[in-house]
Amino acid sequence: QVQLVESGGGLVQAGGSLRLSCAAPGNIFSIIAMNWYRQAPGKQRELVATINSVGSTNYSDSVKGRFTISKDNAKNTVYLQMNSLKPEDTAVYSCDTPSIRIATVHLMADYWGQGTQVTVSS
Repeated sequence: QVQLVESGGGLVQAGGSLRLSCAAPGNIFSIIAMNWYRQAPGKQRELVATINSVGSTNYSDSVKGRFTISKDNAKNTVYLQMNSLKPEDTAVYSCDTPSIRIATVHLMADYWGQGTQVTVSS
């Protein structure tokens, strides 16, 4: 089973910033679209940001204006820049790619990262 490689989580004070990364392993496939989710203890998983094949982005109301999702095709990596962090942003963040490309073929996929903990202290 292919697993995306996440990095960038950690502990930060409220008002601070973190940048999460999600990369495809090796040169197996190219990332076309990506979703970032988060799940806090005792809460349902929340979709916080998406980016599609043409770079269009969407955000949940809870992070709009503070988080930015972006894609570096050369590095086959998607980033989630998180600014003005709040204690309620504390959660495990996971990336999921619903669409990949192998050579010239676009395929549906459902590859996830291992999850990274983000903790925001007040």
